[in-house]
Amino acid sequence: MEFKLTSLGTASALPNPKRYSSAHVISIRGHLFLIDCGEGCQIQMCRKGISITKIEGILISHIHGDHMFGIFGLLSTMALLGRTAPLAIAAPESFRVVMDFFNEHFAEGVKFDINFIPLTNKEPATIISHRSFIIQAFPLVHKIETYGYLFREKEPARNIRKWKIEADSLSLKEIAQLKNGENVTRENGEVLEVEDYTYIPFSPRSFAYCSDTMPFPELIPWIKGVSLLYHEATFGDDKEAKASEYFHSTARQAGRVAKEAGVGKLVIGHYSTRYPDLNVLLSQAKEEFPETYLSDDGLSFEIPIKRKTKN
Repeated sequence: MEFKLTSLGTASALPNPKRYSSAHVISIRGHLFLIDCGEGCQIQMCRKGISITKIEGILISHIHGDHMFGIFGLLSTMALLGRTAPLAIAAPESFRVVMDFFNEHFAEGVKFDINFIPLTNKEPATIISHRSFIIQAFPLVHKIETYGYLFREKEPARNIRKWKIEADSLSLKEIAQLKNGENVTRENGEVLEVEDYTYIPFSPRSFAYCSDTMPFPELIPWIKGVSLLYHEATFGDDKEAKASEYFHSTARQAGRVAKEAGVGKLVIGHYSTRYPDLNVLLSQAKEEFPETYLSDDGLSFEIPIKRKTKN
């Protein structure tokens, strides 16, 4: 039941010989999704052994070039590899013209359906729902229309406490009812409480992606308590005014967001080329939120499963 973030590109707008533009892959329960698609994205996927044809959806935050200039090449490669499975692409409504241009000039060999999901919502909304997880999009605050993404596992089915089956002579009907989250009332009036007979096998995990954005109060409740947060940290304290001018965040501000939202772990990225030593940014974020880590191209962060006790 893997739930993992792999960063393929952690640079901001300017070219960087050490880093590619924004692109990240989420692997969740055997499903792969690409978040943003900067230049060189498919090269990085090849280097990491990530199957291009197994990507089920591409989630574009906004139409600045460093977040989407790689998509024409990626879609063309999918076609060359003979992809036939449908592909979902979620992006701001303004991305529609990009897709129209691709379809008009480069889609001759595309044999798969592209399901474009235009985003116009002003608060979190579910855009993709699988049996075991959902993906939501929520608006960010940037120079142009921009969206973040939230991956959240659905609550798993309850497990029965096996020793209770024999001890209380549970019938198959009673077991099914309890596992369905319903109390059982027997003919003699005895009530079997769900919490006494069943347990949730693990705590649902979650991941939120916030890039590009400046801090804003509505974000905190939207990402409250996520297991892992990726938040842009384009600038350090020395460029806080510039961060505000360009609707970006500093590393310290990213740390504050993580602290106020009570997340499990913070990963920062989208670094300005002004900072050859990223430990400056890491230190500033850690002062606000100690569980902060630097992302880097090719680096992965596993969200471990937390199993609950049977007793």
